[in-house]
Amino acid sequence: MRGKKDEKNSIYRNLSLITQFGLFMIVPIALMSALGYFLDKWLGTSWIFIVCFFVGAIAGGQNVYRFAMKSASKKQEEQDRNILNRRNRPAPEEKEENPTKTEDDQIS
Repeated sequence: MRGKKDEKNSIYRNLSLITQFGLFMIVPIALMSALGYFLDKWLGTSWIFIVCFFVGAIAGGQNVYRFAMKSASKKQEEQDRNILNRRNRPAPEEKEENPTKTEDDQIS
């Protein structure tokens, strides 16, 4: 039961990351393109849109890169934490099937 829940959370987490990547790329491109379009209309030019589009694409790429690096470092920290937790966890005690008699038992 626990495995299915973890798997489902992992799927949702990955879908969330994909959505964030898309938004981090599309929003700067759309905003800069809109700005370029309105500046072109207002100034009567035709090249500002293209420049603004590429500036938005570069900004979006930079956003995605930063987010990917941050996500990767968080994932690595989580994996390191899990490894440390496993190492620090005490080993399960093994039950002795044939306990040996102690000195007190032998005296009686």
